[in-house]
Amino acid sequence: MSDNIFQLLAIGVYMAGMLAIGYFAFKKTDDLDDYMLAGRDLKPGVAALSAGASDMSGWLIMGLPGAIYLSGLVEAWIAIGLTIGAWLNWKFVAPRLRSYTMISQNAITVPSFFEKRLKDNSHLLRITASAVILVFFTFYVSSGMVAAGKFFEGSFGWSYLLGMGVVTVVTLTYTLFGGFIGATLTDVAQGLLMFAALIVVPVIAVIQTGGVGATVTRLQSIDPDTLNLFKGFGEGNSLVWMIGIFSTAAWGLGYFGQPHIIVRFMALRSPQDAKAGRRIGIGWMFLTAAGAVSTALIGIGYFADNPDLTLADPETVFLKLSQVFFHPFVAGLVLAAVLAAIMSTISSQLIVCSSALVEDLYNMTGRESSAKKQVILGRLGVLVIAVIAATIALDRNASILELVSFAWAGFGAAFGPIVLLSLYWRKLTAKGALVGMIVATVTVFVWGKTPVLHDAMYEIVPAFIVNLLVAVIVSRYTYKENSVIEGEFDAMLEDSAPSKVAANS
Repeated sequence: MSDNIFQLLAIGVYMAGMLAIGYFAFKKTDDLDDYMLAGRDLKPGVAALSAGASDMSGWLIMGLPGAIYLSGLVEAWIAIGLTIGAWLNWKFVAPRLRSYTMISQNAITVPSFFEKRLKDNSHLLRITASAVILVFFTFYVSSGMVAAGKFFEGSFGWSYLLGMGVVTVVTLTYTLFGGFIGATLTDVAQGLLMFAALIVVPVIAVIQTGGVGATVTRLQSIDPDTLNLFKGFGEGNSLVWMIGIFSTAAWGLGYFGQPHIIVRFMALRSPQDAKAGRRIGIGWMFLTAAGAVSTALIGIGYFADNPDLTLADPETVFLKLSQVFFHPFVAGLVLAAVLAAIMSTISSQLIVCSSALVEDLYNMTGRESSAKKQVILGRLGVLVIAVIAATIALDRNASILELVSFAWAGFGAAFGPIVLLSLYWRKLTAKGALVGMIVATVTVFVWGKTPVLHDAMYEIVPAFIVNLLVAVIVSRYTYKENSVIEGEFDAMLEDSAPSKVAANS
């Protein structure tokens, strides 16, 4: 049996497992609350692994190792920034958001939370937030489909459209029928698969190459700066270097506004579960990032010592090492981990888009619908977004990294400051949030599409700052005391207070 057959068999087993989980979730889904938020009953471990898997996507297994392989440890700043941002998100956003979304009329989406928290009767804030979600996530989902097509094309020689179609159909099936529960449970399985692959591959690889000491010595002989996290500092203009590092680490700012991540906080059983979720989530993230970085560094030495083995694409260093050191079936499971990273992100984003269409736009019209009809509409929403994203993905030359980077900046800058102000400043107003969100979105588009500005600084930084300033200034001029808002804010503070968390943990 050829290596490809073993690898395809492993991937087939993985996909069958995802469909089985989707069917299980389908049997557990009764109403829109279940379909969109799993009935707010996620255990902290499930929420943490789901958030991590839906966040990391293929960049963790392919993009990050490829960058490290080419430039050394200095490229790890993006992982450092993301880890810090994720920790801050779990620490300062998770408990308050879980509490506030329940207190404020049981908001089950980010746009509905903004509207209910700020008592915006005009619905403009909710409509604008929904539009931001639909625009950015449609392209985000499309980038995952492009990655899937290229994955099968590069790994097995399939046509781009066939590879994209297989992943799209399987992901769409378990998401369409399983909803949030299906996406979350498959995320957990995918997160565990990614974790296992990113731990096992570097451990076996470093043993096979002579141990940690031998690997470090070999890397230093190839390039003394390979392990230098501050490579380039002090050479030429240090200010430019520092701005570049800050711009890279600023990816961490995006966490506060990513709907597919913070919706996991809203689905927790209670605010008290955020503490355990933080420990599990950050532990998973640290270890998987360390595994990705270690694999790339080991690969530098291994391929230098084995020039007969070619590595045409640095982003495949993780996959190539797994094929060298493991049986083809096990290597196929590693390939499945790449698909897991791609598919977990697509499914989570489809659910958020569906919620924007049904809960934030259709239900906002005041039409009375049965629980069953709302779930059907949710599934139709998933299908519509998937079809649009697949149409965009037909352009195989679309830049995956640029699409992801742009969408991450869009959500982080448009939603992040509003989420933080909503949770920590009682005087935020609907007009302040609306103007700040619009200005940030425009800034991301203008800055991100202007090469000289984009090259100087990642667009999330200026857009985030502008949103924060504008929202505060406009709110100060439009603030009027509202007893309902004041009461809900105080209730949220009491419900999510550290003392209560400690007492219930």
